[in-house]
Amino acid sequence: MTAPSVDGRYAVRVMVTPVWDNLVIHVDERTTIAQLKRDALRAALKRSDVNEQEYVVKFRGAAVLDESLTLRALGAGPNAPFIVLPARRQPVR
Repeated sequence: MTAPSVDGRYAVRVMVTPVWDNLVIHVDERTTIAQLKRDALRAALKRSDVNEQEYVVKFRGAAVLDESLTLRALGAGPNAPFIVLPARRQPVR
């Protein structure tokens, strides 16, 4: 488990499924789900032109529908696991 740093920031784990990459993102309690998703997608996909509306965030198995929620309001603390995945199912070939 990761302890909070002196400035109140701590690490959460984010799995970005399009690239199957596990990331450690440093956040604080005021970080919104939208900001977490944006940071994770840019870090994993190595692009800044990603359409964030095409992805959803899951926490504890459920989609977070209100991305304006902060991590504190969601109850996510240090080392909390998140998943960022496409909002629409991908076809299997």
